Parts: sequence; structure tokens; C-alpha cells
Amino acid sequence: MSKGARWVVLLLPLAAFLLLVGFLLRGLFSDPTELSSALVGKPVPQFSVPDLYQPVQTRTDAVLSGKPMLLNVWATWCPTCRAEHAYLNELAAQGVAIVGLNYKDDSREKAVRWLNTLGDPYTVNLFDEKGAVALEFGVYGAPETFLIDSQGQIRYRHVGDVNERVWQGELGKRYRALMAEYEGGQN
Repeated sequence: MSKGARWVVLLLPLAAFLLLVGFLLRGLFSDPTELSSALVGKPVPQFSVPDLYQPVQTRTDAVLSGKPMLLNVWATWCPTCRAEHAYLNELAAQGVAIVGLNYKDDSREKAVRWLNTLGDPYTVNLFDEKGAVALEFGVYGAPETFLIDSQGQIRYRHVGDVNERVWQGELGKRYRALMAEYEGGQN
């Protein structure tokens, strides 16, 4: 084996190691709540699911248009959803329109009982028993919240709980800008 080939054999593991270290460092310093979404800037996916409270009533993607709103993906089995719920109630009391997508709950009754106990911040409640609608949105797990404009386009995606810090940051700032744009267009 020539000297040049030996150097390549010796440097190849070092190069692979450095590549792996770079990949791991990138992941270490990334923000898990900033998962990109291929749907940002696109219309919400088409769907048809039952209403959580009234299973005979079908709801479609049309409920996600008309004015800016949040689509909050939640479940009773999700401890982080419970943690964010009080803050969602506060936002709803301030007039923020929130549509709830109940995600993969095994029991409609359990979800209704949960909302009756903790309060219901949602203007509409969608029941996504199998998770098909959430899958169309690219949901990784609950909770996730999507900011949707008045035309039914997804403008932003937040992974994790919505709390005061999140609302005072990017999510609330984007919501307020969409509302100002919407209200300006109403005049």
C-alpha cells in the first residue's frame, strides 16, 4: 500500500468522527419548538371529522378560515396539554379564537369530561380519533399549535405548550400582526 493510501485510511475515521461531532453539535443547539413545516404558507389540508360534542355533526377545513385563529392539537393523555390549558383559557377570554383538535383520544367522553372540568377555550372542537387530520398537518405529537390566517393558510407552527413566554414572543406577535391586517381589511 502506498504512503498516500495509508494516509487516506488513517484520515477517513477522523473525518467521519468530525462529521458526526458536527451533526450532534448542531442538534444540541437547535430549538425543538422550531420544527419546520412544509405547510407554512399553504392552505390547511382538507379534512372532514366529527365535532367532539356532537358526533353526528361533521366539521370540515372550512372552520379554519374567516378570521385569524389558532389550531391547537391536544389530548387528555398529554401532560403538557394539561399544563398549557389554563393559559389557553386566558387567551380565549381575551378574544383569541382557538379551534381544538382532539388528537388520538380513546374516548370522546373522556375528552368532553376533561373540557368540562378544566374549561373549554375552543370555539370549535374537532375529534380526530385516529390522528388522520393531525397527520395531514404533520403533527409529531401533542401539543402543537398552528397560526392560521383568515384565508385558511397556515402562517406559523409552534411545537410544545403555549404559555405566557411563547405568547409574548413569536406566536403572539404573529397573531397580533395577522389580526391588525385582518381588521384593517374589514374597514
